[in-house]
Amino acid sequence: MNAALSSPAPADPHVMQTYGRLPIALAHGQGCHVWDVNGRRYLDGLGGIAVNTVGHAHPKLVAALQEQVAKLIHTSNYYLVPLQEQLATELCELSGMSNVFFCSTGLEANEAALKIARKFGHDKGNTAPEVIVFEGAFHGRSIATLSATANPKIQAGFGPLVPGFVRVPLNDLSAVEATLKAHPNVTAIFLETIQGEGGIKPAHMEFLRGLRRLCDQHDLLLMLDEVQCGIGRTGKWFAHQWAGIQPDVMPLAKGLGSGVPVGAVVCGPRAAKVLQAGNHGSTFGGNPLAMRAGVETLRIMKEEGLLANAETVGAALKVGLERELAGVAGVVEVRGQGLMLGIELDRPCGALLTQAAEAGLLISVTAERVVRLVPALILTLEEAEQIVAILCPLIQSFLAQS
Repeated sequence: MNAALSSPAPADPHVMQTYGRLPIALAHGQGCHVWDVNGRRYLDGLGGIAVNTVGHAHPKLVAALQEQVAKLIHTSNYYLVPLQEQLATELCELSGMSNVFFCSTGLEANEAALKIARKFGHDKGNTAPEVIVFEGAFHGRSIATLSATANPKIQAGFGPLVPGFVRVPLNDLSAVEATLKAHPNVTAIFLETIQGEGGIKPAHMEFLRGLRRLCDQHDLLLMLDEVQCGIGRTGKWFAHQWAGIQPDVMPLAKGLGSGVPVGAVVCGPRAAKVLQAGNHGSTFGGNPLAMRAGVETLRIMKEEGLLANAETVGAALKVGLERELAGVAGVVEVRGQGLMLGIELDRPCGALLTQAAEAGLLISVTAERVVRLVPALILTLEEAEQIVAILCPLIQSFLAQS
């Protein structure tokens, strides 16, 4: 490994070794760039895994958070938090939905969605409710969300898993229809609008419309996990809006707070009153600092036209990747939408993480064979060209040598 990436690490670290980290310690950032403790600069194509919506150290966000920290960081949900109502109102206006529960992470948002699905069934007299989930899905690492997830590697060692999930292929409406006939206890259909950890695999627009029709016909909840693909990443506020539909339950997180942990479950009329006082809660969820981060993130996105930027720059980035990788043996597909893109190769490519970092670009590899790009929504056309210029030769060289 390039010595420039080396960062001192304790011989016997006290932080639990749950991550396969690169030996890089980041010290500060500005816009779409970060610097490590050695002063080396990187173009950030990962955005904190689709979290840093407005980039690093955005002056408007920094000023707002500094002001909030000096006022009030946390109280508790024993009391009214006016910023909760402000952010909830904004999310409902953007989505056309009804109300919001606030938590701190995407995992918590998905857990809450699953509780809503079960209680929705129990309220109708269904004592053993089931939820349809999909191949390739990733919804989190708690026991319940792990059970809804489709990756056996991250499930290994944590059984028995939670029952009540029925898995079907993505984008196969006939399989969903057959499952509904065979499983009368199904109360909800739960999927990512674009699978993130599963390899940047979009649900087809007509498939989403078909799921909406089935949920309406059978009085089911359509639950769309937009934890990674929501908050403007595809060029619309929420990725399902490209299909012209509306879910009943929509978990959000990641980009909602631009780095401050914020999770949310947005509900439409069918699900809005399922949870009542005492049914669910969160200590940190919806605290004043997190809510201010959400409010300011959405404000900045509107003021700076970041939805249009994500669509325009994302399209240019995709075109550039397709152009440079066209006909390259081993490249399966470039896919995704807006600034949520994946490059699937025909072999595991985890080595590209280190190679890209050595070349000054931060990326991730997901589903073992897919290079994932989820940069900040402030990415410029020039920075998109830089990503193409750095990444494509690395992929070509990797494929030629592996």
